Amino acid sequence: MTIDQAGAKDPLSVTFAALADPTRRAILARLIEGPATVKELSAPFDMSGPAVSKHLRVLERAGLIARGREAQWRPCRLDATPLREVTEWAEGYRRFWDASYTRLDDYLQKMKEQEK
Repeated sequence: MTIDQAGAKDPLSVTFAALADPTRRAILARLIEGPATVKELSAPFDMSGPAVSKHLRVLERAGLIARGREAQWRPCRLDATPLREVTEWAEGYRRFWDASYTRLDDYLQKMKEQEK
C-alpha cells in the first residue's frame, strides 16, 4: 500500500509511513528550529535535491510540513498537528507500561519484604 492509498483510509498510517524514514525524521527535527529552504534542509544529507524534494512531498502529503512562498524561495515549516493523533494513539500504551511498572514495583517490594 502506498502512502496515498493509506491516506484515503487511515491518516494515522500516513503519518507513521512518513515518520518511518530517518531522513524525514531528521528533516522534521531541523524544522523544530524554524522554517528552512529546501537547500538548507538538504545540506546535511548526501543525496540529490530531487531526492530531498521527494521526502518533502511525503511529509507535505502527511500534513507534517507546509510550504510557503517568499520571492523565489519556498520555505518549509513544521506542522505538528498530525503528531497529536500519534500521541493520542500511543497514550494507551503508556498507560499499559505504567501499569506494568507499577506491578513490577509491587512485586519487587514484596520480594524485599520476604528477604527481611
